[in-house]
Parts: sequence; structure tokens; C-alpha cells
Amino acid sequence: MQISSAARSELTPGGKLRVGLNYGNFLLVLKDGPGGEPRGIAPDLGRELGRRLGVPVEFIKYEQAGKLADAVKEGKCDVGFLGAEPQRANEIAFTTAYLEIPVTFLVPAGSPIRAIADVDREGVRIAVADRSAYDLFLTRHLKKARLVRAQGIDGSYELFIREKLDVLAGLKPRLVSDAEKVPGSRILEGQITGVQQAIGTPKARAAAAQFLVSFVEDLKHSGLVKKMATEHNVRGVTIAS
Repeated sequence: MQISSAARSELTPGGKLRVGLNYGNFLLVLKDGPGGEPRGIAPDLGRELGRRLGVPVEFIKYEQAGKLADAVKEGKCDVGFLGAEPQRANEIAFTTAYLEIPVTFLVPAGSPIRAIADVDREGVRIAVADRSAYDLFLTRHLKKARLVRAQGIDGSYELFIREKLDVLAGLKPRLVSDAEKVPGSRILEGQITGVQQAIGTPKARAAAAQFLVSFVEDLKHSGLVKKMATEHNVRGVTIAS
């Protein structure tokens, strides 16, 4: 892949690539290795990008997607691995998705809610991770149900349990494990949306954005993302091709 001098300058303004990671997304960022090095699909892709640029990589760690999005738009990271979402796209230039994570709902035992279509009703309270891609999606689309926000995915689960809320919104692979901890709970069939995992860079960095689009397309054609998902035992996601 060829990279223009403008793209290189925009991606590595300090002579290195600053990669923002969302540690709240357990599918893409695993627990750090013994030496404190990040592990997972997103860190591996960051290293691959740094290798192609021929520069060292500095990982900047965030606990929630919203904080990572703020860092990218403010230029505190050169690239960030997070969900491409219309509201964020006003200030962040995104590539196409390299994988998609389905989002749906979990309801407790005995819930009268049987299907996704039953959720958006008066009086229904939904626990959600604040400023996650699916929080932004639900904020735009829900008409009657009320979102109750918590910090991070773990926080939304704890809120759902503690406050005995009606519904928990989340990434389906995570809800599968949550359901195992809540006897009689059910995951509703289908999905409300899919989080499009992509690479973002500050909106003003047009040359960097153009190169990143080509980088992601090359990843898709090479099968590298699928290989990484297999290596890290990541399941329940759709790999873009």
C-alpha cells in the first residue's frame, strides 16, 4: 500500500502512531498481557497499521466508548477503534466496518416482554451503557421507553440487576454470558442494530482518513480480521468481507 506524505504526517504528527482503545468492548480488547501490552483484535490491528507506517505504536487506554470518541475528535489519539455511529461521524472520519457486533435486549424471568417490538412502550425502563453506539442509536429511535444510563457495560448490567429494570440493552455476545447469571432471563430474538466496528481519525485529517479507508479494505480482502478473531477466540460477531 502506498501512503502519501500528507497521510503519514496526519497519522503520525509526533513521529509515532497513537492508538486509542476502548477497554469496555471486551470482544475487541482483552485483558492486558503479563507485560502490560494490550491484547485483542483492535490492538493487533493497531500494531499492523503501525508496521505499515513504519513507526512505533503508543496505545492509549479508555474504559468507555464515549471517552474514546472524545479523545479521537480532540486529536488526543491519531486513530481510535470504535463503533461508527452517525452522531460521532459529525466529528470523526470513519472507515467502513471491519466487523459488526449484534445488539439486542435481555429481559428478566417472568417478563411480559416477548419480542423486540414490545420494548418501546410507556413505563419500560432500559439499562444501557452511557454513550455506547447502541445508546446513541436507541436515543434516536425510541419513542416511549426510557433509557437509564450507567458507566460502561458492567455498570449497565449492575444497574439492571440493582434497580430491577425491565430490559438490559447490550452486545449480544455479552448478553449471552449475562443471561447465564440471571436464572430465567431471556435474550430477545433478532437484533435492534449492529455496531459497525471501524477505525476513526479526527475529521480534519482528510488524507489520513483516505489512507485508513484503503487500509481497512485491504484487511477485508486479506482475511486478517477473521484470522485475528479466531486467534483470540472471539465469537458472535460478523466479519466484514
